[in-house]
This record gives sequence, C-alpha cells and structure tokens, in this order.
Amino acid sequence: MEKIKIPTATAKRLPLYYRYLIILNEAGKEKVSSTELSEAVQVDSASIRRDFSYFGALGKRGYGYDVKSLLTFFKKILNQDTLTNVALVGVGNLGHALLNYNFKRSNNIRISCAFDIDPKITGKILSGVPVYEMSELKKQLSDQQITIAILTVPSDSAQRTADDMVEAGIKGVMNFTPIRLSAPTGVRIQNVDLATELQTLIYFLDSDKGKNS
Repeated sequence: MEKIKIPTATAKRLPLYYRYLIILNEAGKEKVSSTELSEAVQVDSASIRRDFSYFGALGKRGYGYDVKSLLTFFKKILNQDTLTNVALVGVGNLGHALLNYNFKRSNNIRISCAFDIDPKITGKILSGVPVYEMSELKKQLSDQQITIAILTVPSDSAQRTADDMVEAGIKGVMNFTPIRLSAPTGVRIQNVDLATELQTLIYFLDSDKGKNS
C-alpha cells in the first residue's frame, strides 16, 4: 500500500481508533458513527472525520463507518500483520515491568532481546526474553536486524548508549530517560517522560479545583 503522508497528531490517534474498532468488532457491531467513536476515544468527531479523510472515503454520509472494513483498513495501515522485534536496553525496575508486559495484547510487537550491565541477570532469560551483556549490544542488534529499541538506562549513560544503538542500525528509539537525546537525521526519537506527564496531570487537576472553588 502506498504510504500516505499524514500529520503526527493523526498518526498518534490511529492505534487508538484501531483498538476501539477491535472491541466493536468483537461485540458484533457492524457500523459506527464518528459521534460514537468520539465518545469512546475522547477525540472530537470533527478531528476523527479529518483524520479519516486523509485516507479517502472510508465512510458513507448517513450510514457511518463499516466496522469490519475500517478494522481491515487500519490493520493494513498499521502493519498489524507484520511482527516487529524490539530491543530493550536497560533492565532496571521499569525495564523489568516492560519485559513482563511485553505488549501481550499486541499481535505485531514483541521485545525479543534485552541488554544490561548487571551480571545477576545477563546470560539469563527473563519473561521469555534473553538478556545480553551491554558489550554484545552492537553485535546482537546488527545480527538480529533490530531497528527499534526501548531505552531505560540511567541518565548518565543514555546518550552514549543511544550512539551505540544508532551505530548498530537502530532507526527508532522510545526514550524513557529524562535526557533529550541527539541523533542523526533518519533516526526518530520518541520521548516518554512519565514524571512530566504526571506533573501536567496534577497541574490540570489543580486548575480545575481553582475553577470550581
């Protein structure tokens, strides 16, 4: 399928739509309106219609969207039929949680290898995933042709580790460290800062209190 250039905000919402369509399909629902989708995924219906419009005529006026057809379409767009192996670099508390989780509700993402400096866990298999020493990072990433990695190492080694991953062929990094990594053109960094997200949530809750007091 030809790649369609869409805004980043739209791309981030597509998995949300896809997950809800799975729920609708499993419940036996045949069609859904943008208003129903809006209420379920908490995205306004105008944005949903605009998001869908990037892919052509996916629905019919007065009918809505056919659930099975839309599910099949987004499954193809999101490459749900293709398994993507991901590396986990750093197996501390957060890394262990991610290994246990390992995208079990996803059919197309799997952590297939992990790396750490702790001799107590390297050379072992945790939650079905082999844990290698950091000295094997470049070789294993290259040999296994892995292009996406999750980074959960301490801040002081984040950039150095990211540089090593890029040298080994990594093209996408989900960065759980507070460090904003620098990377060459062609390498995408997705920052996940849990503290910042919580602080933002607290700020909005406090703001809502002020409005209601």
